[in-house]
Amino acid sequence: MFSIEYLAAGIFAIALLHTFLAKQFERLSHRYPRHAGVFHLLGEVEIVFGFWAMVLIAVMALASGPAQAVDYAESRNYTEPLFVFVVMVMAASRPIVLTVQRLLAAMAGATPLPVALSLAWLGLAAVPLMGSLITEPAAMTIAALTLAPLVFTQQMPTRIKYLALGVLFVNISIGGTLTSYAAPPVLMVAATWGWDSAFMLSQFGWKAVIAVLINASIATWFMRRHLVDMPQTTQAQARVPFGVVAVHAALLAAVVVLAHHPVLFLAVFLMFLGYTHAYAQYQSPLILKEALLVGFFLAGLVVLGGLQSWWLQPLVASMSPLVLFFGALGLTAITDNAALTYLGSQIEGMSDAAKYMLMAGAVAGGGLTVIANAPNPAGVALLKQGFSNASISIGGLLLGALLPTAIAALAFLCL
Repeated sequence: MFSIEYLAAGIFAIALLHTFLAKQFERLSHRYPRHAGVFHLLGEVEIVFGFWAMVLIAVMALASGPAQAVDYAESRNYTEPLFVFVVMVMAASRPIVLTVQRLLAAMAGATPLPVALSLAWLGLAAVPLMGSLITEPAAMTIAALTLAPLVFTQQMPTRIKYLALGVLFVNISIGGTLTSYAAPPVLMVAATWGWDSAFMLSQFGWKAVIAVLINASIATWFMRRHLVDMPQTTQAQARVPFGVVAVHAALLAAVVVLAHHPVLFLAVFLMFLGYTHAYAQYQSPLILKEALLVGFFLAGLVVLGGLQSWWLQPLVASMSPLVLFFGALGLTAITDNAALTYLGSQIEGMSDAAKYMLMAGAVAGGGLTVIANAPNPAGVALLKQGFSNASISIGGLLLGALLPTAIAALAFLCL
């Protein structure tokens, strides 16, 4: 088994390197048009972990036999990828998006600031904090669709777009910590450690609010001269009856409540698909392709990450609380923060201080890379069109996330 684990660690390292090189493959697709299809496929960040997970299963089949490879693949828990896929599609439906955008526009209009400036700030601050109620994947989807025509445009300088992207990812990661069910890394340990929503709000939530507000304000200040007004909604789009909005909201709420029960929330999703078909005149095309790619990415991470505990868990267990904070902050950049906290929950005898530091580091580092937090691939899928070659540089994201990550880390350490 150890040989398979070593192979899995090597393939995981290659997949991680691939995410950093994805933008280079996009450039190669333009340089060598004859093979553009292959290079474009390899340049899709959402493809990376699913592709290398398939390689891992193939290697396992050759090394240990097809039966063991299939058993391993079927032993993984794919609830989170399925949930993110379903929530992305439902939260991006026209009735939901228009309703949230109207709410944000009303809030922006009530401020003395320019509407575009207020909307940008609300998209980076209020929507991520809403993630504590509607879950982080839903908040990421709504925030990305709100900010895309406003911030992630050709008029916005690239360096500011990467700062805004880093702030969005960090704020989504920490903005879900006001409750015990909305953020994947919290969800992994809440039952084991006995952390309820009241505990999360008192220990993490209020600190996260302060960091979110500071991060959003900094990003908005830098983009203030380059913001463009959002396109006006057409009358045809605007006419979505209250009853249709209410049904969408009820179905989305049902999925959130049933987040741990894939059979049930998939049944609700099928009902949603039927309803959108029946009332197609009030719908925009559903983002099925984008959501499927994100689900594929996360499922690949589940497969690859399942064989990394042999080196991650001893590493986490060997650290003192303060070292654990910075260790979690760094490790989150190369592994999903929910996987990291889950491994921590398996360590017996962890002190309360160590538990706090592990969680704080994991959520503070959730914006450093695409794989650091489960909703990040959704943001990449929805916002990449605003960048050159429709590709987001992983190095650019890392640099853009450094400042908001530092502010989040200071909030959790010093407040």
